[in-house]
Amino acid sequence: MTIEELTNSFMLYKKEKPSNVNELLDYVQLKYIQEKLTFLQYRNLFHELHNRGAVKPNYYFIEDIKSKVL
Repeated sequence: MTIEELTNSFMLYKKEKPSNVNELLDYVQLKYIQEKLTFLQYRNLFHELHNRGAVKPNYYFIEDIKSKVL
C-alpha cells in the first residue's frame, strides 16, 4: 500500500482529509490492529510516515514505560 492509497482509504473511512501525518500514523496502527495490513505493509508505511515527520506523543511512550514497570 502506498501513502496515496492510505490517504484515500483514510478519506473513505473518516469522510475528510487527514489533517497531518500523525493522523495517518494513527490510522495505520488501527488498520494493523484490525489485521487489514500485514506487518511488512505496516512497517513500510510507518517508516514512510516517520520520514515525513510523523511522531507519537510523549505520553504514548511514558504510558508504555509505566505499563512495563508495573
